[in-house]
Amino acid sequence: MATGRIGVTPTLGVRWSKAPAGGTTSLSGLDDNSVSLVYSVGYEQVYRNGVLLSRGNDYTATSGTSITLIDATIAGDIIEVFANELVPLTDAISKGQFNAKGALLSASAASTPGVLAVGSNNQVLTADSSTTTGLKWATPATGALTLITSATFSGSSGQSINDCFSATYRNYLIKATFDSTSAQTEIRARLRVSGSDNTSNNYRTSVLGTNSGMSSTALTGDGTGTISYWQFNFLESTANDATSHMEIFNPFATAYTTFWNNAPRYRGSDSCIAYYTGTSTVTTSYTGITIYPATGTMTGKVEVYGYAI
Repeated sequence: MATGRIGVTPTLGVRWSKAPAGGTTSLSGLDDNSVSLVYSVGYEQVYRNGVLLSRGNDYTATSGTSITLIDATIAGDIIEVFANELVPLTDAISKGQFNAKGALLSASAASTPGVLAVGSNNQVLTADSSTTTGLKWATPATGALTLITSATFSGSSGQSINDCFSATYRNYLIKATFDSTSAQTEIRARLRVSGSDNTSNNYRTSVLGTNSGMSSTALTGDGTGTISYWQFNFLESTANDATSHMEIFNPFATAYTTFWNNAPRYRGSDSCIAYYTGTSTVTTSYTGITIYPATGTMTGKVEVYGYAI
């Protein structure tokens, strides 16, 4: 059994116990519990059948890995060694090595610790064999998706997500899945400003697709009109799994026109493959989105991802 404590003088404590054959004088290697004999010279205690032996008179210990008894053992003897091996301070990790908020311990080579300073906000830790520690902080690659927030929902009021759009990303992917535990209905989306749905903006939309049991007239003003919502998904009146995603470009940037597209679909007795696209005149920065059912209830999960292009 080995135990240790790091203090002013770090030590590793070892209890070595063995019932050697009669006539044994040299003790080394593994004991009866597969513990290796190791000690720092002068920091060991040797017991024979529970009696402490005298260093230099009853045994010699000079190598750090073996002990020689003056009197050979007899059958039935139990030899125990309580050994303390000094651990060099250079092998200990000190709290002083964590020299700043966010600092990480890494390694510049085998048995050679190093410190990696914290990166900038929103950077990610990346492997890089050319750096001292083999690691670096880097800005996420262009186009990489970053999960901003997610929420599960159940009920008739829909799910509003506030403060998911910001200046950090110009473009966003909204992904929603709907489970099959209950009948669900047509799912719609509205952009939000300061915690309120925007229903009066000059939305424009068009649809292209093939379907069974669905028509493009389900979208008020399809093609040229002004509408109060964007189509997000179609579901049946019976229970079926469904999934959909919507891309929104520039929702927070008032200098641009917000553009969106999505491909809603459902799986059930009818099949639906459709592609929607549309624009919205941006007069203020949109900060959130609401996903809601046209009628009835919806149950599922929505996720918002940001990305740069």
